[in-house]
Amino acid sequence: MSQAEFDKAAEEVKQLKAKPADDEMLEIYSLFKQATVGDVNTARPGMLDFTGKVKWDAWEKKKGMSKEDAMKAYIAKVEELKAKYGI
Repeated sequence: MSQAEFDKAAEEVKQLKAKPADDEMLEIYSLFKQATVGDVNTARPGMLDFTGKVKWDAWEKKKGMSKEDAMKAYIAKVEELKAKYGI
């Protein structure tokens, strides 16, 4: 597993033939953030920012996961989505 494989998966997820379900997109988002930034490092968005809160909560659930594990999980999830939605 390498940075190049992670970068390739990040590009491929943008090329899916159909948009994944919201929960799948949240999983991709949270794994990407954990892999690139690490543990959540911002305050939880305010109550009127519904999308921001949902994304923050998904990322916060990955707390403690190593960047390498997050990269592996991200690549695996993208492969799953490619099989499901096509590229």
